[in-house]
Amino acid sequence: MSAMSFTDPAVMAELLAKMLWEIKAVHFNAAEPYKLSSGMRSPVYIDCRKLLSYPRVRSAVMDFAVATLMTNAGFEQFDCIAGGETAGIPFAALLADRLGLPMIYVRKQPKGHGRNAQIEGHMPEGARVLVIEDLTTAGGSMFKFIDAVRAAGGVVDHGIALFFYGIFQEAHQRFEQGGVTLHYIATWRNVLAVARDRKLFDEKTLSEVEAFLDAPLAWSSRNGGVGVL
Repeated sequence: MSAMSFTDPAVMAELLAKMLWEIKAVHFNAAEPYKLSSGMRSPVYIDCRKLLSYPRVRSAVMDFAVATLMTNAGFEQFDCIAGGETAGIPFAALLADRLGLPMIYVRKQPKGHGRNAQIEGHMPEGARVLVIEDLTTAGGSMFKFIDAVRAAGGVVDHGIALFFYGIFQEAHQRFEQGGVTLHYIATWRNVLAVARDRKLFDEKTLSEVEAFLDAPLAWSSRNGGVGVL
């Protein structure tokens, strides 16, 4: 079980942003934007999987996750932790261990042979399941896992992403309409604030990143990417 070393959301968000810069898990490049799987062009990129390779960092992040959940959801709200294939699986194991709860994982689609299982592990009917992903952009992938858990008889009222893009309005609508409260630790705004404070980039790059965060689809369209999700 984990002690809640940090409970102030602003402190946890800033610290996670600093960690992401320290381990080089986040990147800014406005001159040569990254192409995302959606076809969007973006001046920002993140790889949360790198958190797993730094034991002190991942331990602190799990502390933050526990503190966030206990503060905002409650202490006895979950019966099981579910990780989404693939990046959510190791974080689900870490969080389940911290909370002393069972863990399952959810495939993106049924296995296709054997039992044709989409959910691996034991989930009793009616179990209150927390779905975790390393990050979420607009919530689409998380709801694939949420829908699978619900279809198998689980109850999902909460999800947690260690990192939330926080720039797409449809994400908030999707979670609200889906009846799920999304918990998260940090967003791109926190990452940008640390970059500005530490003067990690020139002002033009920082301004372009801010412009993207303010209007991501318009920025993508201006820079050769799709302008509609």
